[in-house]
Amino acid sequence: MADRTPVIVGVGLSDYPKEPELDNVAHHGLAIRRALDDSGVKLPDIDGLMCFGSYGVDDAPTVAEIFGIKYRVLDGTFVGGTVFEYFVHHAAAAIRTGQADTVLISYGSALLSSQGRNLGTQMFTSGARQAGPLQYEVPWGNPLIGSYAMAAKRHMHEYGTTSEQLAQIAVDIRDNASHNPKALYQKPITVDDVMSSRLIADPLHMLDCCVISDGGGAVIMTTAERAADLPSTPVYIAGSATAQTHWNISQMPDFTSTAAAISGPAAFAEAGITHADVDTLQLYDSFTITTLLLLEGLGFCAKGEGGPFVGRGGVLRFDGELPTNTDGGGLSSCHPGMRGVFLLIESVRQLRGQAGDVQVPDCEVAVACGSGGFLSAMGTVVLTKEKR
Repeated sequence: MADRTPVIVGVGLSDYPKEPELDNVAHHGLAIRRALDDSGVKLPDIDGLMCFGSYGVDDAPTVAEIFGIKYRVLDGTFVGGTVFEYFVHHAAAAIRTGQADTVLISYGSALLSSQGRNLGTQMFTSGARQAGPLQYEVPWGNPLIGSYAMAAKRHMHEYGTTSEQLAQIAVDIRDNASHNPKALYQKPITVDDVMSSRLIADPLHMLDCCVISDGGGAVIMTTAERAADLPSTPVYIAGSATAQTHWNISQMPDFTSTAAAISGPAAFAEAGITHADVDTLQLYDSFTITTLLLLEGLGFCAKGEGGPFVGRGGVLRFDGELPTNTDGGGLSSCHPGMRGVFLLIESVRQLRGQAGDVQVPDCEVAVACGSGGFLSAMGTVVLTKEKR
């Protein structure tokens, strides 16, 4: 019987952090070409395409047209930065059921070159009339970062979390970035550096916030049977799950809880793993509070104990207790607007033993968990070196 276990056989990164000669489509193309070269898959073999971009520029139908992809499955779902974990979940189902044999997941963005670095401090809208929940948020001028600041403030109020504890997340992730020559910021920082950086939205300082960059990535998935004929080292999708608690921040049921508490346990159960099995963790770090809430939601520490957990220092370093965002994450390496694909690619690099100076020894299980919207939608993927 054919082994239709879903595996990742190819990954590719576009160039980052700033590449003004590349537009969105060029970032797609560069990442796709590198993923194809990595996998040994030929473009005509692709029969599933999953990507999201600007309507008519690099959305899924346009990418299919530009690159000549004759798909049987097409997916342009939008749930923000975690959409790529959602795509893995969808692609795994399509591969298992025979709806597709080889699926390409792709992303490309020239965000820094085209818009600059004011993302997150802007209004939700340029003033157009809004329907739905946004009509109640827009008049108050709440920018994107303001939503995360409210979550951080509430966590501090309920659990005594401190700005210094949040700052330690940025310090640990920057240490990882110092080993990545492509990272936008590589110079090590201290808690005092974070605390003395400009306050953007109380209690979040500039260094609590992700960078803005260009960049892109591509992931190629197929069956374990097909992978046996390819030159690349496959990485197994052992479990995946998605969940959403709200979309607009005004509708968030609890500022201290996210849907990671739903998607995480479901993905772990499917994979048959425990927290002790996880060798590396790749988390969405749009802001330091995002990382803390995901750590709690996934169960790596109890709810409300994220501050003391990370505050010890060094926990999230590549050589620490829980190696997290080993490429430098969104806080220091790159964040082209939606970063979930980078979590998957870094997980694959670690499981293949290709992570260079930040390689986690004997890495066999990686978890990627993305966050989309305003702490709204969470996709969790468990990846393993061997079939489980």
